[in-house]
Amino acid sequence: MRNHSVEAPRTILVIGGGVIGLSCALALQRLGSAVTLVEASAATRAASWGNAGHIATEQAEPIASPRMVRSAARRLFLRGGALALPPSQIAHWLPFALRLTRAATPARFEQGRTALSALLAQAMPAWRRYVADIGAPDLLREDGHIVVWETPESAAAGLAAWRAADIGTTRFTPLTEGELSALRHHIAAPLAGGIRFIGSGQVADPGRLASTARAAFLAAGGTERIATVTAIDAGSATLADGTRLTADRVVLAAGTGSAALLRPHGVKVPIIAERGYHLQSPPGAAWPADLPPIVFEDRSMIVTRFESGLRAASFVEFAGHAAAPDPRKWARLRGHAAALGLPMADAESWMGARPTLPDYLPAIGAAAGILCAFGHNHLGLTLAPITAEAMAALASGTAPPVDLTRLAPDRFGRGL
Repeated sequence: MRNHSVEAPRTILVIGGGVIGLSCALALQRLGSAVTLVEASAATRAASWGNAGHIATEQAEPIASPRMVRSAARRLFLRGGALALPPSQIAHWLPFALRLTRAATPARFEQGRTALSALLAQAMPAWRRYVADIGAPDLLREDGHIVVWETPESAAAGLAAWRAADIGTTRFTPLTEGELSALRHHIAAPLAGGIRFIGSGQVADPGRLASTARAAFLAAGGTERIATVTAIDAGSATLADGTRLTADRVVLAAGTGSAALLRPHGVKVPIIAERGYHLQSPPGAAWPADLPPIVFEDRSMIVTRFESGLRAASFVEFAGHAAAPDPRKWARLRGHAAALGLPMADAESWMGARPTLPDYLPAIGAAAGILCAFGHNHLGLTLAPITAEAMAALASGTAPPVDLTRLAPDRFGRGL
């Protein structure tokens, strides 16, 4: 859905240049507004660009669910799982975990699923529009993804779980013995079963996505400032050097930093840094270019082939944004890669913080006169274009493409 309005603001500041902020800046620019994008760093090291590249339209159920709460103990890192609760970071994750538990009641989960499903139903069409707008349709690959299991027991349990799950607009089919046999040529570990999703996708390369979108923004007349924002209000942003930028509207897309910028306005945003880790091989890794992302569910790991190399990503680590990385996470990833026979001996390591709210829904809407687009947890890449279209609608005073009531940025202060 496109929104063009004579009421569009003449000038707009977008705070945050990750995949959400950059997408919003492009959408707002198409309204005819003069857009300035303010980002703390020119380097693409944030979670926006370190993810698995998976457009996860199948994840229609918020992670904050009764099932997740019941299974949390057996998913802990210390028991071989992906969920890490570092004792030194208990002041960060314990209050968050208590809020998550309250958000995961059956009634609130169903409300969240309705809101999230509406966004995800439009995610892939919005992605098609987005890559067309930046002149790079080949950045979007709609080849689905694969989930595999390594034992008959986990294959049976995994297949049953997916059959019972809400997978939105996607569907899946079990892998045939021939398809499993073909995968076994590239994977050293045994494969007992798998499924292939249809309707999900990936980006060809996160780095090329970042550079192409940024170039399109600048070429269309956008302005970029590399600076740290220390304060905002409905019509301005103050930079660390004291400079004050003004505009008709301000859009906040600063990830985990968004809460601190809203706090002076009395808006309670219990966001946490949910950190993920990855390894990435250099370009030219010996891995078939036509394989879609593969989820090794027994290992809680996803492997994606990009133009820039092969990436293996995992872990859900709740901590403060500035906490030091845990080298054990990379060591476990390297162990998994070796066991699977992945060509990652020379892989580089990375860690980044996903901005996550307790109900695992994004914050999209207005608060204190500021337009907000943050808190997308694992779905930042997936939901970036549809979030941008919603921001353009809100900025121009037209109806957003989905009902944003359940996603209000100030919902935690109102008991939603």
